[in-house]
Parts: sequence; structure tokens; C-alpha cells
Amino acid sequence: MAKLEIKRDFYLNKLISRMHNGLIKVVTGIRRCGKSYLLFNIFYRYLISVGVPKEKIITIDLEDLEYVALRDKMALFEYIKSRIDDSQQWYLLIDEIQNCLDFEQVLTSFVKKDNIDIYVTGSNSKFLSSDVITEFRGRGDIVQVYPLSFSEFVSVYQGDVREAWKDYYYYGGMPHVLTITDPKDKISYLADHCNFVYLKDIVERHKLKGDSVMSTLLDVLSSNIGSLNNPNKLANTFKSKGINTNEVTISQYIDYFLDSFIISKAKRFDIKGKKYIGSPFKYYFVDMGLRNARLNYSQLEETHIMENIIYNELLIRGYKVDVGLVEKYQKNESGNYVKKFLEVDFVCNTGNNRYYIQSALSIPNLEKMEQEQNSLVNIDDYFKKIIVVKDDIKLYHNEKGILIINLFDFLLNQNSLDL
Repeated sequence: MAKLEIKRDFYLNKLISRMHNGLIKVVTGIRRCGKSYLLFNIFYRYLISVGVPKEKIITIDLEDLEYVALRDKMALFEYIKSRIDDSQQWYLLIDEIQNCLDFEQVLTSFVKKDNIDIYVTGSNSKFLSSDVITEFRGRGDIVQVYPLSFSEFVSVYQGDVREAWKDYYYYGGMPHVLTITDPKDKISYLADHCNFVYLKDIVERHKLKGDSVMSTLLDVLSSNIGSLNNPNKLANTFKSKGINTNEVTISQYIDYFLDSFIISKAKRFDIKGKKYIGSPFKYYFVDMGLRNARLNYSQLEETHIMENIIYNELLIRGYKVDVGLVEKYQKNESGNYVKKFLEVDFVCNTGNNRYYIQSALSIPNLEKMEQEQNSLVNIDDYFKKIIVVKDDIKLYHNEKGILIINLFDFLLNQNSLDL
């Protein structure tokens, strides 16, 4: 297959908007999601297109043998220092910066200069963790890159949108998968990367030897996307199967997965009480292809996969996403009123704005509609309420004022929440 050119304008515009802001632009995300291509191809070409001379762009790939000597911090410092002067604007692009020990000292030395604009990528749990801003002493500006969104996937897919959906929820959005034609090779690529890239990275970095618990835990989380879990519950599940582990170990492994961006965690939020409830949490996979390959394609419930994809889409758009709980009192069999919590799939916040979103594979009748909107109609504020459904329907507002939108209209329109 000819090489595909996926524009990824969403991330390019993020980099453009951060140019010359005096901060170190840190491009993060799961390995193989396109960070290096974004920086060294897409953004590099943009710089050339706006008149930046090639000789003013310093590119360093610390995984390339050509630059292996620059993995020493003083060598890297002296190399950059020798390339720049104080009279003109320079752009520094470094790939896999974590390969240089104490790289933070090098970058913070140069970020103080007004005429050098710094962009770096990295691919380990320490570099990709939330501590990166601290490492740069408040001078870091994170741009998180995800596997292809559905709209990016469709932009280069050869076929209609429904066929694209089938491939997307089956193989996911890792960019290289789109270049592979044989389905068996796609599956092999995803399985190998899950086992020999992501898990191997964690094992080597944290010096884990002969421990099968972490691998099994990833299988358990894969089987339970969108389900409530906590380390204690998971540890008990392991013990019931004769596997000796504990809550502390499970919690640590989950943190490793989170720091490597294999999974994301959604907290529970009490909408009426306006507070977080805490454990248990929901865990979602950053890419469905990796999750499906991990389970040998044995659990392909479209309902749960659709929910996970919607969750990822909301993160890509920059929302902070929680699981909502709505308090409701209703009569029990004895006629007494009891408190019950109803769940809202996603509470999405950005600035002072908020959206409540339910994911529904299908709403074939009024009974199903009542079920899906039950939690939404019990929210007593005026933020927008939305149900995303895969049914082939036109967008409309029902009698309760809830927006009902088709899945593809939601995924393919960046402004779909405001329709």
C-alpha cells in the first residue's frame, strides 16, 4: 500500500498556537500514536512553509545511532549551544528526549533564551506522567497526542462510513495499522505491540521479573472496559482464582498502565452534591485495536466499545471527563422512599461549560428511551443533555429537551456538542 498522509491538523494547530510562548512544548502520548511524525514531518513542513530557513531548525532523534553520543546531557548541551547564536530565531525539535539522562537540565537551560523555541517528544512512563511539568519547573506545555480519532481515520479510509466504523472498532486507530492490508497482519501488529512494546517497556523500566500478575491484570481490565473497578476488588478477584497478589501491587500496576497511556481513568462525580465520590473507578483503553488484540478478539460487544470510543473522542477534544451519579428517591416494594443513584455515562467539563452524555447503541422504542434518559431528566441544572445513538436518525431534541444525535454525526463534527 502507498504511504498514507494523515494530516492531523487538530494537533498541528495546537503546536502552532503555542509557538514562541516561552515554554517547552512536550508532545506526549502512547508509543506509536504518531508523535514523532507530527513533530518531524507535519510541524517541520509547516515551519518551512511559513519561511523558516531549514538551517534554523535543529532536529535531533535520540533513538537514531547518528545521535547516540548526545544521550549524554553535557554532549547534548554543547551540541545545541554550538548550533545557535543570539541574533536569530531558532527551533529545536528533539525526539525521544528521555534517552538523555537529566534532560530536564539541558532544556531548562535553553528555554530561558528568547530566540529558541523548543519542542520535544518522549515515550516512557516517567516522561509521560503528570510530573513532567514539575520536572520542567513550570516551563512545560503538554500537547497530548492520541491514536487516530474516527474523523481522522475516515479521512483516509477507502470505503463508506459504516464500513470504516467496523474496521475502527475492530482494529482501532494506531496510524500504522491503516497501512497494513492483510487482516492477520493487522492483528499480529497490534498483539505484538501490546506484548513486546508497551508491556515490555513497563517491565524493563520498573525491573519486574517473573511477574504474570501485571499481564493478567491488563486482560481483566480489557474484559471490563467501562465497568467499576478498584484495586481491592481486583486483588480479591485474583485471590479467588488462586493468584497471590495484593491491593498495593494492583494499584501500582494500574498506575504504570495510566502513565504509559495504555488506559485512562474516569472518576465518579456526584452531580447534586458537586463532589467526587472516589473509588471505584472506570477504566477505558486508549485504542480499541490494542484492547481487542489483547483479548484475541474474543469480546467484541459493540455497546461497550462504542462507549469507550465516545470517551476517547471527548478526551481528544480537550474535555475533562467523569462518570456522573444522580441522586433520586423512589418507592421500594414496601412503599417507602429510598435513595438511589442513577448513572450518567459522561460528565464533560471545559471551563465553565458542561455537557451530560449518554451512549446508547440503539433506542428502538419508548421504553428504551425512558431508560436512557432517566438519569438525565433527574439533573436539576441547565447544562446540555445529550444521547449519542448509533441508530440511523437525524439530529433532534425530544420533548424533554435532550439532544438525540447519531454516532457518526457526533464523531465526525468537532462542534457536535453545540448543535
